[in-house]
Amino acid sequence: MAKKTYAARRSQLISTFGVGSLFPAENNSFMITSIDQWDQKHLKPVSEPRLARSLNVSQLLLPPAGARGKIPVVRFPQMLVCPNCDRIGTVKQLQASYEDPKCGLCKSLAPLTPSRFVIACEDGHIDDFPYAYWVHGYSPNDDAEHLLSLASEGRTSSLADMVVRCSCSKSRTMVDAFNSIALKEMKCQGNRPWLGWGYRERECGKPPKTVQRGASNVWFPVVRSAISIPPYSEFLSKVVTANASQLSKPQALEPGSTWVLEGIVESFDGRFSVDELRAEIKRQFHGSDEIELSEDQLREQEFMALMNGRRDSPDTDFVAEKVAVPESHDHWIKATRKVTRLREVRALYGFSRLHPRSEDNPEAKPSPLFPDDNRQDWLPAIETLGEGLFIALDRQHVEAWAETDFAAGRQKTLRYNAKRSAEQRGQDPVPVSIVETLIHTLSHIVIDQLSLDAGYPASSIRERLYVGEDQVGVLLYTASSDSAGSLGGIAAQAGPGRLCAALDEGLFRTSWCSADPVCIESRGSGTDARNLAACHCCVLVPETSCELFNSNLDRGTLFGVHGQIGLGFRDWAELNPIQSSGNAANSQADAVVDDVPDSVRQSPWLTVFAESGPSLRELISELVEADVEPGDWGADIGPDNQWQIDLSWAGARVAVLEDRDEKRDDWLAEEGWTIYHTNDFSPGDLADKLAEKAY
Repeated sequence: MAKKTYAARRSQLISTFGVGSLFPAENNSFMITSIDQWDQKHLKPVSEPRLARSLNVSQLLLPPAGARGKIPVVRFPQMLVCPNCDRIGTVKQLQASYEDPKCGLCKSLAPLTPSRFVIACEDGHIDDFPYAYWVHGYSPNDDAEHLLSLASEGRTSSLADMVVRCSCSKSRTMVDAFNSIALKEMKCQGNRPWLGWGYRERECGKPPKTVQRGASNVWFPVVRSAISIPPYSEFLSKVVTANASQLSKPQALEPGSTWVLEGIVESFDGRFSVDELRAEIKRQFHGSDEIELSEDQLREQEFMALMNGRRDSPDTDFVAEKVAVPESHDHWIKATRKVTRLREVRALYGFSRLHPRSEDNPEAKPSPLFPDDNRQDWLPAIETLGEGLFIALDRQHVEAWAETDFAAGRQKTLRYNAKRSAEQRGQDPVPVSIVETLIHTLSHIVIDQLSLDAGYPASSIRERLYVGEDQVGVLLYTASSDSAGSLGGIAAQAGPGRLCAALDEGLFRTSWCSADPVCIESRGSGTDARNLAACHCCVLVPETSCELFNSNLDRGTLFGVHGQIGLGFRDWAELNPIQSSGNAANSQADAVVDDVPDSVRQSPWLTVFAESGPSLRELISELVEADVEPGDWGADIGPDNQWQIDLSWAGARVAVLEDRDEKRDDWLAEEGWTIYHTNDFSPGDLADKLAEKAY
């Protein structure tokens, strides 16, 4: 009989039906096998070297899509039930075929159904529910003398109505099967069927727990994601990744392979040079001096890219436009960015059972996607395009508030709750930062408001928190392949007018809660009392949106509490406004707009003019008079995009620089660029030269 195939979306193989999970299909249940059993020839590479480095693999690959690529599975659970005669057993015991199991012990040949119950342990092992052990209190040696059946008495739908019977006349209901100590005498056998039946961890020995086959705690994915930032978001980076099988070999950089590189350059109509292609190959595949990136380092790089901003370009997947902070909120918000284009890559690198891998147990080792004796240098990943907005607070400003008695008191309460919960589980307490609580609460307030203003469901808006030594901010974005994908609705809210209205409305709505005063006076709510003033009536959002499982939230950090009104960060900041360079830059840009020459105001140069220093403004005024079209402002350049050019016209290879940098200038000269320094010419003379060169 031909093997059956079942369909699943590519993204589900990362988030829902990944390696080690149970895949329900019609009247069957299967387990997705380890990635060493996948056919790599149907897998396409995903360009995200930062994420690959952080996971210590050489590449990320998209799961197969369509009929060509198939993922192998194994039948699990192995225990099957006949709906006609109620017999329970394996395919062999029920005299059925593996491909299309039908009961061979009764005349009806009824299709067998998978067992509803399985057992799992905290180390990720999984096995069939031990029905024989459950009935007898031990495992019988002779299966032929102990024929089992599982039937419902039909009186109620409770577990007390599910009865396991043995041919030796013993029976037992399933009512106590889910008790945490029900199987304490039975040690886990370390079964890992997704790797193969020979890969048991016999030294496990932990007590297994009973779970429903379709329960959500049977499989929790362990996923790491990254936002593509320059230079990894550029077109050239993706071209090199797409040709990894050819370009990753050391021979690709040898002089004899220049013709191969020239062919690739020609196929893309010269959008990049051979030298740029060679530098990108070296950076991606032969950068042996690059160390592994941690999750914190990934976030730090993304935060800096968002703060630096990125102008729109057809060859990039990352565009973060600098926009002015709403005037009525510039005393506590440092910067905002309109992220009109972003690309997120999510990679699956393990999974857990019974409990998700989280802050409560960050050192927990995820179950592997491949066996130790067949290690793979790749991981499955998916990529999505989206858009969003970014809000940053001033770290020093927030820390000054965090030292107030009010903020320190809220943090002390959260730390006490975390310590008490950890002691009950015999673990170390989770670190608690009132700074993270503040930005996390603000994130949820804005998510809720964006779902009203931007038209997206809240479940499709994701948060990405940035809390570090010199950073505190949040990126709110949507990156989805369905109808709630990249439509521009969130980025459109980043403008000063719309963001101001959204913040005003969102903060006003959540300054009170329909569950007050119970909510605002809470000393601990949610899982492990990890929240203070937070509930489903105010700041909790769908789990798909939150990075921290709706924990570490407190409206009091923003608004204060009864008897301490005005001590929350929003009101405290009004009395102690930001005195940071970021805010000064915004004020400077606003002042410049009021003093713009009419010719510039009516030209495409206006945005660059407002963001530039005095010397460039004088030059831009002359360029407008000379009718020179704008080039790129602040473009990244260099083998690793380590430098920026103040003004450039890439097509003509012309660069304008305010300062001198010997390494950068020499590199540009070697690449055939014509370099002009603003100090060497008057604005009028330089504009005349650029009018000749830029075209």
